Amino acid sequence: MQTVNNVAELRQTIRQWRQAGHSIGFVPTMGNLHAGHIRLVETAKTRADKVVASIFVNPTQFGPNEDFDSYPRTESQDAEKLAACGADLLFLPGVAEIYPQASQTRVSVAGLSALHCGASRPGHFDGVALVVCKLLNMVQPDCLLMGEKDFQQLALIRQMVADLNIPVTVQGVATVREADGLAMSSRNGYLTEPQRQAAPALYRALIAARDKLLAGAADYRAVEDSAKHALQAAGFNVDYFSVCRSVDLQPAWPGDAELVVLAAAKLGATRLIDNVYFCVPSA
Repeated sequence: MQTVNNVAELRQTIRQWRQAGHSIGFVPTMGNLHAGHIRLVETAKTRADKVVASIFVNPTQFGPNEDFDSYPRTESQDAEKLAACGADLLFLPGVAEIYPQASQTRVSVAGLSALHCGASRPGHFDGVALVVCKLLNMVQPDCLLMGEKDFQQLALIRQMVADLNIPVTVQGVATVREADGLAMSSRNGYLTEPQRQAAPALYRALIAARDKLLAGAADYRAVEDSAKHALQAAGFNVDYFSVCRSVDLQPAWPGDAELVVLAAAKLGATRLIDNVYFCVPSA
């Protein structure tokens, strides 16, 4: 696996691949890789001839009181994992390479950016949209692979790609979970042992809500409230637990067919997100 740190070398390699007729898949990450990231690379290998993975802890998507400085940085171990799963190139830029000067351009997806995680993390999704837009311009891949664990982020990037006519196919990849159901996340390492034991309750609450809706529950807000109370009893500080239409992440109502239940909650200082999406059969 080749490792490059600057855009010029990245583009030179990609130019050579293009001249050889290769298609390119791209997996952007912030590092501290786990099995979910590896699944993205493995899926990319089935979709493209060459796979680029990036590791960049993006400062513009962290708020002033969030964990940018303490976010785990494990580049050497990550590079070994990427090489082992068959990535062809690791793009490992520094902050000055991605943001060489004070940026005057902002990328913002109106509407989606303000919902759910965006409501409690103002500016977060603007930072995500900006860095993904920049990385897509740098790599210019045929397909972009992103995990479904952050369903809102995936929806936002799909909207941005459509709105800006970026010639890339966005593919979501199913969430990879621990044996007890906890969605794999780079932030799971922050959990204390008691918190780690409690954490799977988030997924269980999502599944319980899904099952109530599939069984015909008509009061969606009551389903949300019941889940919030269960999570609070399990020690969570709930940010949101929302039954939404999967198409636009707006509140769902009986009669909507394609649903996603989105949740974010803290155990101690660790913020966990998860979701389940499904179709409600018509009556």
